[in-house]
Amino acid sequence: MRHQARWFLGLGVLTLALAASPAAAQTTANGPYYATPSWDQTLPAATRFIVLTNFNSEAVLDRETGLVWQKSPSATHQTWFAALDACTLLTAGSRQGWRLPTIQELRSLVDMTQSPALPVGHPFTNVQVGFFDQYWSVSTSFFTVVDTAYVVSFLHPNDIISTDKISSSNTSTWCVRGGSGIEPQR
Repeated sequence: MRHQARWFLGLGVLTLALAASPAAAQTTANGPYYATPSWDQTLPAATRFIVLTNFNSEAVLDRETGLVWQKSPSATHQTWFAALDACTLLTAGSRQGWRLPTIQELRSLVDMTQSPALPVGHPFTNVQVGFFDQYWSVSTSFFTVVDTAYVVSFLHPNDIISTDKISSSNTSTWCVRGGSGIEPQR
């Protein structure tokens, strides 16, 4: 009888030990891709950005924000309306579902200590950093001038944000996937 009691007690302890250990999730790709994004993290570029091989290496996961960015943004300068369409119609890494980023999402790539203002060691290619090179956001501004949207320049950390006319200005496009985004207020 005592033998049975010890056996049941041992089984109970084993069950509690197994129940208390964390479950491990398996990802479909190599590496620690899917840490829960938290905008309060500050990660070094080497661990912050992951080039996604399951997107044919055409996209980069930002582990700080959980957003997936085009690895190589478009160098074509176009109007805001054309940029909206370009992201909506984009197929990159055999995936669709791309969109123009909000100003907050685009500014999350900015490193104010650098010029160009991108984190040292980032994996992005073809980022335009000339004097007139800026990137559209989906965020419109009705407080400055009607018919304008916020843009970001990566040339100088102090001149990151400004606005541009959405119907006539020609600016670059950098598409993103994930997050909540916003619908244009037009």
